[in-house]
Amino acid sequence: MKRLALVSGHFAPSNLVGAQRARLWSRHLPEFGWEPIIVTGDPALYEERPDADLERLVAPGLRVIHAPTMSTRPVRLVGDIGVRAFRGCFRVLAELAARREIDFVLITIPSNFLAPVGRLIHRRYGLPFGIDYQDPWINRWPGIDVPFSRAWGSYRLASMLEPWAVQGASLITGMAPGYVAGMLERNPKVAENAVVACMPMGIAPEDYSLVSELDRPPFLFQPGDGHFHMIYAGALLPAGIVVLDSFLAGIGTLKARAPEVAARLKVHFVGTGSSPDDPAGHQVRPRAERAGVADIVDEHPQRIGYVDALNHLSRSDAVLVLGSTETHYTPSKVFQAMLSRRPVFAMLHRDSTAVDMVRSMQAGRVLTLSEGSLPAAGDVAEALRSFMADKTYDADAVDRAAFDAYSARASTQALATALDLACERAAAGRG
Repeated sequence: MKRLALVSGHFAPSNLVGAQRARLWSRHLPEFGWEPIIVTGDPALYEERPDADLERLVAPGLRVIHAPTMSTRPVRLVGDIGVRAFRGCFRVLAELAARREIDFVLITIPSNFLAPVGRLIHRRYGLPFGIDYQDPWINRWPGIDVPFSRAWGSYRLASMLEPWAVQGASLITGMAPGYVAGMLERNPKVAENAVVACMPMGIAPEDYSLVSELDRPPFLFQPGDGHFHMIYAGALLPAGIVVLDSFLAGIGTLKARAPEVAARLKVHFVGTGSSPDDPAGHQVRPRAERAGVADIVDEHPQRIGYVDALNHLSRSDAVLVLGSTETHYTPSKVFQAMLSRRPVFAMLHRDSTAVDMVRSMQAGRVLTLSEGSLPAAGDVAEALRSFMADKTYDADAVDRAAFDAYSARASTQALATALDLACERAAAGRG
């Protein structure tokens, strides 16, 4: 069995979405001939609130190495875990490589600042390496044209680091093709020489099994109180703000046209704040107030635990998924939504792979959009009205056979196949 050092800045008990990629892969990799070793930061020094229950979802016997990590106390010089754990992760990987305990290094980003560690190990020990893109590294974020702004600095730093980090990579993976397309265009040698494979986050039914066992009551709303509770759980991306505004405008139109229907609707946003733990970092509330729907929409800006988030999805009347105007964006939250046994109401880019996922599995309703065309407020209002009135959704009738194609196991099998090919090519290159 080959051995993979899977580097992830966060890992259980971290409740960040990025931590779940490594957790899900590590559960299934041994089935496909790879023994994973997780190299991650020190959970005692995570800035985000951990969720101890997540450790119950880690594969039994998994080897997890917590690398030395720089603290943010008493002086917070930098917050990003990739910077704070970079030296520690490099030292751990170097020791593993020197003892010949690993055959491949794969870094899943973000944190983007961990990505260069793969090339450093490759240069010193000759081990093949790869980078997994859970998000594109270089994006034209709002504000990047404002000199010396944070966005301006981040964009330029990313533009310098990415081409160095990917040089010589044997494997490039991503959540969807669009996540890596820009990098491959900018780095044609990588596109020519690396194995490129894409696989979604994947559906993990065992996660909801734990939610059922814990049987926690939700704390954001009271089920069965006569309202139609719809919940959105997860961060808001800059390119998703206009989609949010389109949705809120639709609620406003629904309120004007069918006030009795709108009076039943309660939409809850959780984890949408400007930072993970700031109770005052509202991003949705001001927009809801401007749209005149603050009585229908509420926001809990702080992130809640991963298990708590799944619990709220499963106790709601419907799950809301809002996408982005970026064609590549396939929100990972769509997988949790489809497993919640609740109907999904989604607004997604027409080219997002999530559109076919929701529709093929008959998991809910999707409104599509493009970069230059968002659904009209009236169309959103009518879709919401009919969605709330539809009593035909049956969780047991959802096409469960389609789950297999989008499962965490299928995602891991695709990764293992790509790893095998990348190792073969790397060995041939050395020969």
